[in-house]
Amino acid sequence: YKDTVIMVFYCQRHCYEKKYSTTVVACKPAKQEIIVNGKKKKIDCYETTFEDTVMFPEGGGQPDDRGSVDGISVLRVLRRGGEAVHYLEKPLEVGAVVTQQIDWKRRHDHMQQHSAQHLITAVADTMYGYATRSWYLGESVSYIELDTEKIPKEEVELLEEAVNQRIRDATPVHIVEYDALDPKLKEIRTRGLPEDIVGPVRVVTIENVDTNMCCGTHVHNLADLQAIKLLYTEKGKSNKTLLYFVAGARVLRYFGECITRETQLTALLHSCPSDHQRLVEKNQKDLKSMLLVGCFEVSERSHERLGCF
Repeated sequence: YKDTVIMVFYCQRHCYEKKYSTTVVACKPAKQEIIVNGKKKKIDCYETTFEDTVMFPEGGGQPDDRGSVDGISVLRVLRRGGEAVHYLEKPLEVGAVVTQQIDWKRRHDHMQQHSAQHLITAVADTMYGYATRSWYLGESVSYIELDTEKIPKEEVELLEEAVNQRIRDATPVHIVEYDALDPKLKEIRTRGLPEDIVGPVRVVTIENVDTNMCCGTHVHNLADLQAIKLLYTEKGKSNKTLLYFVAGARVLRYFGECITRETQLTALLHSCPSDHQRLVEKNQKDLKSMLLVGCFEVSERSHERLGCF
């Protein structure tokens, strides 16, 4: 996989900042495609750039931030060369000093998932030699595409224990900026710089675990991830394996949803959770038997009407 390395914005230098005052550089009418009720729709908006931004533009596998500027909703934030282009619901006056405010819950979630991906990628490579080819940060769960045909259950369990040990160790995460021509970059694990690189190159280091170039926002310490749960694997394309995971606040949310479903099943089956699987299998077997008996009776009545008996 390859993280996109871009011009370093305020949001990348100060990942935990929620507000920032800056100046409007340009603002013009535009159309932008957004998701409305699960469907893509082009809407009228205002394409706006600032001297700097606290809002992360989409890149490196990480979705863009949301938030507001002087109370005006920000619909999208995209990278265009060395600029972060913001799409706003209403216009702003060029030259005005404004206050940007991010949706912190969304930002922090993305930081947790992105740092978790770096950690899982590094440890999977170290332990088993599984290289990461790509990754996807989803709205509820994310996955890493690993260069292996399959991952045994035992390896997944050991990998999960290893990454969570790094979290329990409160492993620091450092971000350092280098000039694109700095010879030190040749010593750092990378998959190549993009052709449209602008400005310094950010290098994210998980102490004693991994060092890699990345444009995304990250936690300052792995303790901020709280925990990582490796959920399941799925066969990918070209003999690859998709490893699904949740990290940080998503772990509690995922666990909470599981508890809700378990409680509902307990009420429906009138049994304790440990007995759910047996009862469902029994009910399925009984239902199949009833359907078979019903089909046989219908067949008998049909034959009788036709004078077959």
